[in-house]
Amino acid sequence: MEKQITELAKIQTLLKLTFGLVPVVAGADKFTNLLTDWSQYLNPSLASILPFSPHVFMMIVGVIEICAGIIVLVKTNIGAYIVSAWLFLIALSLLASGKFLDVAVRDLVMAIGAYSLAKITQITSAKA
Repeated sequence: MEKQITELAKIQTLLKLTFGLVPVVAGADKFTNLLTDWSQYLNPSLASILPFSPHVFMMIVGVIEICAGIIVLVKTNIGAYIVSAWLFLIALSLLASGKFLDVAVRDLVMAIGAYSLAKITQITSAKA
């Protein structure tokens, strides 16, 4: 049983770093667009009602993602649920736009991973 708890803690740490650091990097990239032009993923219906440019919207999204990643690193039991919900909402937006369906599926899978981190954190917190 002790070995299983140790292995679970290793998995939790790996997921915590993944779902903590990746949103921080992706959020920071919303300001530089080095990885991609993030505004291309914005649902055109949403873009048309924004009072500012898609790039400004993506910078706001970037700040939210950075904060969510930091919360995962500091308060995993809450942050993992936030990141899971955030990824699920992004996937829904992409599905509604009918574009980037591959990214939508990837985000749904990542949302499940973040949710799994939340549940693992719940288990390991109860064992402590």
